Amino acid sequence: MTAADQVHRQAARLELAALVELERLIAEAGPWVRVRTACEVEVAGRRFPVPVVTMGSEDPQAPAVGLFGGVHGLERIGAEVVLAYLRTLVSRLPWDRVQQRQLESLRLVFMPLVNPGGLWLGTRANPQGVDLMRNAPQDAVGRVPFLVGGQRLSAALPWYRGPAGAPMQAESQALCEVVEQELLGRPFSLAVDCHSGFGLHDRIWFPYACRREPIEWLPELHALKALLDASQVHHPYVFEPQSRLYLAHGDLWDHLSLGAQARDARAVFLSLTLEMGSWLWVRKNPRQLFSRDGLFNPLIAHRQQRVLRRHIGWLDFLTRAASGHALWLPQGAERERCRRAALAHWYPEHESRT
Repeated sequence: MTAADQVHRQAARLELAALVELERLIAEAGPWVRVRTACEVEVAGRRFPVPVVTMGSEDPQAPAVGLFGGVHGLERIGAEVVLAYLRTLVSRLPWDRVQQRQLESLRLVFMPLVNPGGLWLGTRANPQGVDLMRNAPQDAVGRVPFLVGGQRLSAALPWYRGPAGAPMQAESQALCEVVEQELLGRPFSLAVDCHSGFGLHDRIWFPYACRREPIEWLPELHALKALLDASQVHHPYVFEPQSRLYLAHGDLWDHLSLGAQARDARAVFLSLTLEMGSWLWVRKNPRQLFSRDGLFNPLIAHRQQRVLRRHIGWLDFLTRAASGHALWLPQGAERERCRRAALAHWYPEHESRT
C-alpha cells in the first residue's frame, strides 16, 4: 500500500475535510510528490496522521521553502491557504515548463495540518489543551500580556504552554523535526506559517516574539520586504517583527530561528508568519461575531474564495525569491546598509543607540 493510499484510508475514516483534500492532491500529483507521516495524534478514539508532502530538488544545498498551516485548529483558513497553494502547483505541473524547471533547483515542503486534532475539535489548542505556538521552551525577555503571551496556569485557559520542563507536544516536535531535516543547514531556506485572527490588516510577522532585539537576519528580511514592495506594488501586507505588537513565551519559530543560528551562522533561515486579518471578515459580516468559527474564518463562500486567491500571489513570490536568492541577498557593505535601514524602519529606538 502506498503512502497516498494510507492517507486516503485514514482520511476516509476520519472524515476530516482538509485531510481528504490533501489526499486527493497527493493522488493527482502522482510522482511529482513524496509523502510521509511526521507523527500521529489520537483524539476521541481516532488517530490522525500529520502528513508532510515534499516536491522538487533532492539536493541538500538547494534552497527550500516550507509552508505550514493548521497549527491552531480553530484557524482552519490557515490550512486551507496552504492547501490552495499546493493545489495551484499540482494543477500546473503537467503543463507549466517554468514550474517544472523551478522545481529542478528548489525544494518545497508542505505541512498543512500540523494540529489535526485541534481541527477536528474546532479548538485553538491540540487535544491536550496545549497551544502549540506557546509550547517551545524559551521564555520571553520582557513583559508579556496576561494569558495571551502564554501561561502555565491551566489547560482550561487559552494560550496554555504545557507543564514546565515537559517535552514539547508531539505536533510541536514533529514541526520542529521537519524544519530541522528539510530546511535548516541549507544555504538559504524560508518558512511560512499561515494563521488568522489579528486585526484589520494582513500581517507578515518575523521573529522574535520572545524579545525586542532584532534577529540576525534583519538585513535579509529588509531586502525581502523591498523585493515584495517593488514587485507587488499594491500588496496588502504589513511586514514587521512580531515584537512590535506583543511579546510571547514559547514561540516555535523563535525556537527554530535561535537553533538555526547556533547550528550554522553562514546559512540564512527566514521564518515568516502570515497573520490574516480576520476582523475584516467580521466587519463585512457582523453575524460572525456570534460564531467562534466566524471569529477566525470567512463563513461566506465567495469571501473564502477571495481569501484563498488573495495569498496565492504572495506564496508564489516567496518561491521565486527563494529560487533567485543569490541575486538579491545583501552582501558586504550592502548588507550593512540594509541592516541600518531595517533598524530605522522597525527598531528606531535600537537604531538610535547604535
